[in-house]
Amino acid sequence: MLLENKNAVIYGAGGAVGSAVAHAFAAEGARVFLAGRTGAALETVAEKIQASGGVAGVATLDVLDENAVEAHADAVVRKAGSLDISFNAVSLPQTGIQGTRIVDLPAGGFDLPMSTYPKANFLTARAAARRMTRQGSGVIVTITASPSRSALPLMGGMAPAWAAIESLSRGLAAEVGPYGVRVVCLNAAGMPETPQLSEVYGLHADAYGISREAFHDRMVDRTLRKQLPSVAEIADVAVFVASDRASAITGAIANLTSGMVVD
Repeated sequence: MLLENKNAVIYGAGGAVGSAVAHAFAAEGARVFLAGRTGAALETVAEKIQASGGVAGVATLDVLDENAVEAHADAVVRKAGSLDISFNAVSLPQTGIQGTRIVDLPAGGFDLPMSTYPKANFLTARAAARRMTRQGSGVIVTITASPSRSALPLMGGMAPAWAAIESLSRGLAAEVGPYGVRVVCLNAAGMPETPQLSEVYGLHADAYGISREAFHDRMVDRTLRKQLPSVAEIADVAVFVASDRASAITGAIANLTSGMVVD
């Protein structure tokens, strides 16, 4: 198994992407520590992992609370002996953020994602890096979306927030690399089976005066393979980059956009 004997913290583990990654990590042998703001959702994920023979712990946590993030990281190390993988999949509802032109956007529609996503990733990545550099190993995985690298309208503060996470990931990789720690960012196109993407596609469809299905088809047509990535595909790559088989990969933005963005 690719992640046998690894201890992984997944932030936002109650959501569609976070839970899929948690299941994938556990299936590959990792002991997973699920963190997020909604305890019931985390417990549901943990129960399914445990029913499949995996090991999962749960902690209700606000990733914007610096002291709580640090205390949780300490608790993981005390319990498991190490913190080997950190994956941040936190997200926000997008109503009031996406689907509005910048010239019409309230300040909050720009400020909320800018003050949430980069800060959340900074706090969780910093907590992981502090412990990983001491132990001499570890992998920090972040996730963004294709608008960070494209000129797309109606994104509010999301595209700048994702771009900030990518910049943070590169800079952190440069600092922690000499200590045996890797940092990899996954850049994905919209995964249409997630509730958030259903919301987002509805917002953009309304702005263009078309149906959600028509907007979905427009996004599919922008990919080279004429198919958007699935949550399972994202989780599979997360497993790989977190594993020792990807030991030469750091400071990278992994392109999971199905060709919507071409490097």
